[in-house]
Amino acid sequence: MSDNSPSLNDLTRRLIAFRDARDWKQFHSLKDLILSLNLEASEMLELTQWKKDDVFENSIKDPDIGGALAEECADVLLYLLMIAERSGIDLLQAASAKIDKNEIKYPVEKSRGNARKYTDI
Repeated sequence: MSDNSPSLNDLTRRLIAFRDARDWKQFHSLKDLILSLNLEASEMLELTQWKKDDVFENSIKDPDIGGALAEECADVLLYLLMIAERSGIDLLQAASAKIDKNEIKYPVEKSRGNARKYTDI
């Protein structure tokens, strides 16, 4: 990230100003924002449909496919920012707390190179 990149708070403020200038808050219930985030995530899935892992990984080097993936990632992020703003979640704090929790739940000595879920930890 470059030094002049916006923070999550900056981006959220810009997004909310964009939404409010268009009077779209009325369409952005928490439920509808969550639904919309999932629809956008599904559009990311569509980019991978019927492609083998290595073919898809290589295809994102194509500007059209890589650009489409970047746009879908942005859509997901923007909806997530609106969900967090609407529900009062500090995303950076929540993400940090989740990593802390996962470090306890999936200790290196039990988890390294293993995709198994540990429910007894």
